[in-house]
Amino acid sequence: MKRSGIADLPLHGGKAPAWLVNRMIKLAHAVILVMLDDFSKEELLRRLSNPYWFQALSCVLGYDWHSSGTTTVTVGVLKSVFSKHDLGIAVAGGKGIVSRNTPKELVEIGNKFKFTEEMIDTLVTTSKLIAKVDNTALQDGFQLYHHSFFVTSEGHWAVIQQGMDPVKRYARRYHWLSSTAGDLINEPHNAIKSEVIREKVLNLTSRKSEETRKAIVDLVVDNPNEIKTAYYNLIDPKQTFLFEPKLDLDIKKLNEIPYLYLPKKFNWKILDELSELTPTDFKEILLFRGVGPSMLRSLSLIALLIWGTPISWEDPAKFSFAHGGKDGIPYPVNVKLMEEVSAYLQDALNRAKIGDKEKINAIKRLTKFFAIK
Repeated sequence: MKRSGIADLPLHGGKAPAWLVNRMIKLAHAVILVMLDDFSKEELLRRLSNPYWFQALSCVLGYDWHSSGTTTVTVGVLKSVFSKHDLGIAVAGGKGIVSRNTPKELVEIGNKFKFTEEMIDTLVTTSKLIAKVDNTALQDGFQLYHHSFFVTSEGHWAVIQQGMDPVKRYARRYHWLSSTAGDLINEPHNAIKSEVIREKVLNLTSRKSEETRKAIVDLVVDNPNEIKTAYYNLIDPKQTFLFEPKLDLDIKKLNEIPYLYLPKKFNWKILDELSELTPTDFKEILLFRGVGPSMLRSLSLIALLIWGTPISWEDPAKFSFAHGGKDGIPYPVNVKLMEEVSAYLQDALNRAKIGDKEKINAIKRLTKFFAIK
């Protein structure tokens, strides 16, 4: 499974007015009908998993192009369209508390599409794992608050979720697509794009962190006592080791490096329960209830301390386009791709069954979005 894009969006206050949302729903329905007529449901998911295309669609629908609300409102509009019209696609989840309903809604969608119980269980597990990956295995400073799961009647899916940095008041959006599925853990992302690149990000999805992922499983299953010993030695470097570390590290200096900071609290009860489960792979640990960013960060650093397993601290996001002010003009990077998106959406609008005035205004917004300074 590959995450095909990330976009950083500033937090804007307020709420989308009803008159705008109703208009967005009407436009979105028209565009989607053209897309499904020209291509397929799977192609629609592929386009939604592209951050350029999704951003352009939001612009066409009339929403503020670089606001954090772009994600929540546009996805909400799409969910409304698919719930009102039988198009062979459904959406589970949403923003805040609504996102917690995703498993229940996926079961309802699965029953509607006549999926097997096994298939429904797989979708629910996939949803939970994707959320855990972007919130726990990838610690980039953005806490997830929005999770939406798009699924077709054939079982293909896409996920759009968003996290918020409460300090800088920026949101980061993550796109996932089933047709480029991997193992959901080992570098599931592709062409990740972002305006803000963090200097140090704990990235356990990187291939560079593969040995650490394996070491964490071994620690949890075979060496829970070593975890406690290593943890307290990291907290208090003056203590003497009860075992000989396999890596010559200066513990004091290790703690002085900000991005190697060890959380001060560790839920030993969760660790004991996890150890009794005897997980066979990293996914089981990640999915275990109670295993959050702090615990996974601690286990990663302890594995580094004991075995010297490498950890990736590189932000997987790549620079894409600068989000300017209210002029709505992005700085283009992949000009060819942006032109293709513009041409496709303009054609869809020309053929959509909506009023001429709405078509003209939507095309103007699209043109403005893809303008080049």
